[in-house]
Amino acid sequence: MTSVQFSGPGSSGKSGFQLPSRLSAVLPTLSSASVMVSGPLILIAVWWVAFAFKLVDANLLPSPFATLADTWTNIVSGNMLEDFWYTFQRVTYAFMFATLAGVPAGIILGVNEKVYRSVEFIIDFFRSTPATAMFPLFLLLFGLGDFSKIAVAAFAGWLIVVFNVAYGVMNARRTRMLAAKSMGATPTRIFFDVVFFETLPQTFIGIRTGISIALVVIIVAEMFIGATDGLGHRIIDAQISYDLTDMYGSILVTGAMGYGLNILFLAIEKRIVHWSGR
Repeated sequence: MTSVQFSGPGSSGKSGFQLPSRLSAVLPTLSSASVMVSGPLILIAVWWVAFAFKLVDANLLPSPFATLADTWTNIVSGNMLEDFWYTFQRVTYAFMFATLAGVPAGIILGVNEKVYRSVEFIIDFFRSTPATAMFPLFLLLFGLGDFSKIAVAAFAGWLIVVFNVAYGVMNARRTRMLAAKSMGATPTRIFFDVVFFETLPQTFIGIRTGISIALVVIIVAEMFIGATDGLGHRIIDAQISYDLTDMYGSILVTGAMGYGLNILFLAIEKRIVHWSGR
């Protein structure tokens, strides 16, 4: 078995402590794993300190360990997984609508900057308007069903995607476009071979932000727009019934969903847009 050698100062390198190569290969992985778990451990530690030293009213903050145990029980029983699935479905539908409609719209507006400037006020106005303020309008248009929740979340995500894609197209590197044009490339080839790939980093920023916005809107909609399932409904129902461990656990699971989706799209972005920044 090969080994990694550590020599002291002034030594010739022929002696000293030798670390097995297998262990040296595992150390970076262990280091990465420790970095990943440090955040959750810090959160639990701060939570426990606040609970143990009664920094927060004990009637409002349960023990983190009791909360995690109750959450695990609800997950194993399938009770929480059902609500997780309903929320995940709504977020997925909203995200798909926002992306499929937002990317083409952003490209069309970004290609012609004058067209974008003509509708810039409308996009920025609704993008700056809290999506929750649009609930009454979407309820009037689509009723109390799932479609109204998905529609308002898709609309909020769509605005973010359009904004980022349009600016990505408008800010594509002119030098590369001019270089392609000088080599005789047609406008269509320039768009698909240069502009499209130049836009991808900004597009993924819009997509990741859009899915985060969609999750927030769906959770709030499940809380207040006649939902009978989903994590948002579970959180507000647990708050009303004063089931604090379930309420905090549902919040943690909701945060885990958002974090997981963000990590997923970051991994996809690194895989696809590997040239970003070069």
